[in-house]
Amino acid sequence: MNRSIIHSKSISELHKNMGLDTPSNPLISIIDTKILSYGKDAVGNRFSSDLYCIAMKDSNCGIDYGRNHYDFQEGVLIFTAPNQIITLTKPQKLNEVEGWMLYFHPDLIRKHPLGKLINKMTFFNYEVNEALHLSKNEQQTLNQILSLIFSEISERIDTYSQHVLASHIELILSYSIRFYERQFITRSNNNLDVISKVEQLLRDYMNNKIQYLENPPTIKYLSDHCCLSPNYLSDLLSKETGRSALDHINDAIIEKAKSILLTTDDSITGISYSLGFNYPHYFSRLFKQKTGISPTEYRQLN
Repeated sequence: MNRSIIHSKSISELHKNMGLDTPSNPLISIIDTKILSYGKDAVGNRFSSDLYCIAMKDSNCGIDYGRNHYDFQEGVLIFTAPNQIITLTKPQKLNEVEGWMLYFHPDLIRKHPLGKLINKMTFFNYEVNEALHLSKNEQQTLNQILSLIFSEISERIDTYSQHVLASHIELILSYSIRFYERQFITRSNNNLDVISKVEQLLRDYMNNKIQYLENPPTIKYLSDHCCLSPNYLSDLLSKETGRSALDHINDAIIEKAKSILLTTDDSITGISYSLGFNYPHYFSRLFKQKTGISPTEYRQLN
């Protein structure tokens, strides 16, 4: 049975809900995971907040994030956006887990360029089994930046504080983008297996007329069958093929459309409906976007 969600609207509420002292800054906090402890009675507790969180763990820490369970056995970095839910899955003793959690309120970065950029950082919506695995050197790099943030938080707040803190967070996220690029590259063999699976899923889907007529393929359908989050799958496909998950879906639909156009006398309107389009002009526009010509012209030329 799911327990109610403990929600924190602010850094102060977060500290109160975690049994910590009053924060020194109302918009940002660094929490050392070694000082956290909870018993068996806390297992199953669910937490969310209005805050962003970047967390580094390099020891065994069991949590559920999204729909997956993960035991951290090495240095990893996970990212959570406001209103995402984390569930505790095992007790934790004092000094058992090495790492840190950097929480910050959206107001901290709202006037900084990061305020707009952060919405484009898709790893905030990755599942936990797609966490960023870090080398020792990468961990040290981020720890150095975190030390600068800690020093800034410890200083008296002035007119520059918010910009400096936001800039340090942006630097952590910039390095994270670089490290994720490295992770995609080092896992290229696994990625090729995923690409093959996506292509096979789309072929099977498009060969099932009832299925694609009632529900055209979606990114979520592909990601669920690949055991990945939609954002991670799309990023993986973009890195490996130069085409997003949506591009792969649309290409499969257009290939199916070409086959129908050349093997039947069905009207363009009928074909568009048979492919799951509610409005024929959407189908015609997508077809022309992908092929450079209209469905009618394609049929006439072939």
